[in-house]
Amino acid sequence: MTDNREFEIVADTELPGTPERVWQAVTADTSAWMFPTDQWPAVKTVDEYPSHLVTRMDGPDGWFNQLEHVLEAVDGGRAKLHYVHSGIFADDWEDQYDGASKHTEFYLHTLGQYLQYFDGKPVVFTDIQGPGSSQTPEGFVQLKKALGVDGIAEGSAVEVDVDGVGRLSGVVDFSNQHFLGLRTADTLYRFFGRNSFGAPVGMTVHDFSGKADSELTAKAWGGFLEKVYS
Repeated sequence: MTDNREFEIVADTELPGTPERVWQAVTADTSAWMFPTDQWPAVKTVDEYPSHLVTRMDGPDGWFNQLEHVLEAVDGGRAKLHYVHSGIFADDWEDQYDGASKHTEFYLHTLGQYLQYFDGKPVVFTDIQGPGSSQTPEGFVQLKKALGVDGIAEGSAVEVDVDGVGRLSGVVDFSNQHFLGLRTADTLYRFFGRNSFGAPVGMTVHDFSGKADSELTAKAWGGFLEKVYS
């Protein structure tokens, strides 16, 4: 038997970019703040540039996944975003809903970081997943301690040496029990405590330096994560 149930996740935020720039970010530049979506079989059911966008994917047995963005210009070259993620989860409903709802805040925050600091710059995206041994109740705390940022408040400047990666100098731009964001002069590092949602700890690197090599980035950070959870 399956436990197919509908869900709706709603968020309202203000972003440091015009509706036109936000539209570009959520349609074409997703690698810069989330992950690549250019291969998704989504259909634009509403396409009213630059104020209202609805994309939807449908599957068997009534399954669907839908994203809605409603944008409104505000003073100072900013935009209000009304965001609705809705659909049907099949099986493990509680874990999937909990994970998706908590990811939303982090992704929208990262969207704001991209628009404020790196808007329009070419990006090299790398996704790195931790080993299965990271999937423990203390897995994410273990990572924070290895990075040397456990207990450091959001907004704090940091200088951390990452074994096999090098020295990172920047700011803790986001931190809670599930997620961590480090922003340097040319890169957004996103860390995901998915151990709380039944998956391994993971991370993404969004490098705007113009010198990145995704394969080398994956090798360096993958090696670090293997050591953390060995």
